[in-house]
Amino acid sequence: MAVPHILIVEDDLIIALDIECIVLEALDAKTTVVSSVETALPHLDEEIDFAFLDIDVRDGKTFGLAERLQDRGIPFTFVSGSNRARLPDMLQGSPFIAKPYVPNAIMQVLDEVVPPEKRASA
Repeated sequence: MAVPHILIVEDDLIIALDIECIVLEALDAKTTVVSSVETALPHLDEEIDFAFLDIDVRDGKTFGLAERLQDRGIPFTFVSGSNRARLPDMLQGSPFIAKPYVPNAIMQVLDEVVPPEKRASA
């Protein structure tokens, strides 16, 4: 069984590693952590099951990346200290976790989006 592949786009290393740790505690998963849109784009050619996106990263906003994920049917959640109201109209309904977050918020999202067949058996 293939493990889920989770993309984490976050330019604050401590937050990125925290999200990665939460993911790896909750799932047997492959994680890819990047700090910019530019470094995230090549990973869209891989089989990504889910993405956590900060809005403001090193090279700008992740809105274009989110739209590409949306077009490919890849679920994602914004994890950001930015104001949700500033999301473009096309992304207004996107899942959003405000920073500072609690680990349970990340785990709840994983429970909702990672299909049972992609989960490790206990």
